[in-house]
Amino acid sequence: MSRTLLFLFAAAAIPVLAQPAAPIVSPEVSPDHRVTFRFKAPNAQTVLLSREGAKPVAMQKDDKGVWTVTTEALEPDLYGYSFIADGVGLMDPNNPGIKPNLIGPQSVVHVHGPLTLPWEVNDVPHGTIHHQFYKSGVIGDQRDYYVYTPPDYNQKAKKPYPTFYLLHGFSDDASGWAAVGRAHVILDNLLAQRQIKPMVVVMTLGYGAPEIVTGGWTGVRDPSIGTRNRDKYRDALFAEVIPAVEKDYRVSKDRTLRAIAGLSMGGAESLFTGLNALERFAYVGAFSAGGGDHNYGAEYPNLDAKANAQLKLLWIACGTEDRLIDPNRKFVEWLKSKEIKVTWVETPGAHTWMVWRRNLAVFAPLLFQGGK
Repeated sequence: MSRTLLFLFAAAAIPVLAQPAAPIVSPEVSPDHRVTFRFKAPNAQTVLLSREGAKPVAMQKDDKGVWTVTTEALEPDLYGYSFIADGVGLMDPNNPGIKPNLIGPQSVVHVHGPLTLPWEVNDVPHGTIHHQFYKSGVIGDQRDYYVYTPPDYNQKAKKPYPTFYLLHGFSDDASGWAAVGRAHVILDNLLAQRQIKPMVVVMTLGYGAPEIVTGGWTGVRDPSIGTRNRDKYRDALFAEVIPAVEKDYRVSKDRTLRAIAGLSMGGAESLFTGLNALERFAYVGAFSAGGGDHNYGAEYPNLDAKANAQLKLLWIACGTEDRLIDPNRKFVEWLKSKEIKVTWVETPGAHTWMVWRRNLAVFAPLLFQGGK
C-alpha cells in the first residue's frame, strides 16, 4: 500500500470534533445603557429576570435554548440580578461579577456613567481596606470587620483621625459596604474633591445574634431575636471593636470625632446604639432604617431635647418607594415631638443599594466639619 493511501486511511480514522458553541455574552451593556441578559436553559419552561429595584420580567427563548431580555435604558449604577428558572433563583453563569449576600447572592452588572458619579473609580489617590478578624467573647464566635484608612494615612500623625462606624443591612456580611456599596471608592472620590475630612471608616459585622440570619427570613421576623441581635451587637461594638480600633489605628477617642450610621437593619442599629450613647457619638445617621420595635419611649428612654446639645448631626433618609418610608416618617415625627433636631431626607427609590450609595455620598461630607 502506498504512503498516500496509508495517510488517507489514517486521516479518515480521526474523529471530526464538533465546533464549540459560541460563548454566551451576558450581561451586555449597550452604549445607550440598555442591558441584554442571556441565560441558556433549553429545558426550562419559564425564565424571569429579577433585577434590583425592578419587578421580575419574562425572558424569551430562542431555538437554541437561550433565554434573552433587554431592559430599557438604565441609570448608570450597579445592579444586582438573578434568573428565576421554573421558580428557582440562579446566578448568571456567564458573569464573574458577584453581589455577595448571606441569603440571596446575585450577579451584578455595572452600567458605567460619568466619572463625576461618586462610585465610579477615578484616577485619584486610593485608601486601603484592612480585613480584621477576632474571637468575640460577647457573642461567642469568630467574626470580622473591615477598616478603611484614607490615602496617606499616617499611624504617627500628630492629630488622630475621626472614626465613622458604617453598618450593613440584614443578610449582608461585613464586606457589604465595600463589595456592594463601593464605600471606599466613594470616600476616595470625596476626599480628592475635598468634600470630606480624612477619616477612618470601620465596617463591622452587624449580627449580635447570628441566628437572625442563619435562620433565613424567619429569624428577622422574631422580635425576641431582633432585640437580642441589636443589644449584643452594641455590646460587642463597645467592648471589643471600638477598643481594638482605637488600639490599632491612630483614631480619636473624642466623641465629637466619632460617627455611626447604617442601612436598613444597620440603620436601626445605628439609631439605637448612637442615640442611647451620646457620650460616645456626636453624629448619628440611618439610611432606610428597619427593624426597630416602634415603642420609641421604651427604645429611647432618656432621649429628649437635651440631646441637641450633644448631637452635631442626626440624619435620617429613606426612599419614597421603600416599604419602610412610613415607619421612618413616624419615627422622625416622634423625634420632633420630643423637640429633637433631625435632618429628614426623602429621596426617589426603593430599598436598594442605588439609594444607599447616594445616601453615603451625601452624608459623609456632613461629618466632622467642625472637628478639632
